[in-house]
Amino acid sequence: MAFGAFAAHGLKKSLSPYLLDVFQTGVQYQFIHAMAILLCGVLLQLKLPTKSQKYFVLAAICFIIGIFCFSGSLYALALTGIKWFGPITPFGGMTFMLGWGLFVYAALQIKEVKQ
Repeated sequence: MAFGAFAAHGLKKSLSPYLLDVFQTGVQYQFIHAMAILLCGVLLQLKLPTKSQKYFVLAAICFIIGIFCFSGSLYALALTGIKWFGPITPFGGMTFMLGWGLFVYAALQIKEVKQ
């Protein structure tokens, strides 16, 4: 939330609308995946099957890596204008997708146990 406020108030005058939008995209994805990390942590407090716990941990790790690579590269691109940060962004997006796949797989392991 602090990055969003910083962008809305502190960067509005110094960044072009395009770069401000790039920064805001980083903020949005960081927020969503921070909530996903918290959800993984909450789920890990439950008595879940070991396999499910393992995959929730791996999902959280992917979300963390994704935040650094995806959002971090967008922040760096917006603030510096250095274009070579751009190719890092898709790697972060891939780790987000991997994280969501692992999250779903972990959740399905819970369902299988309850049946």
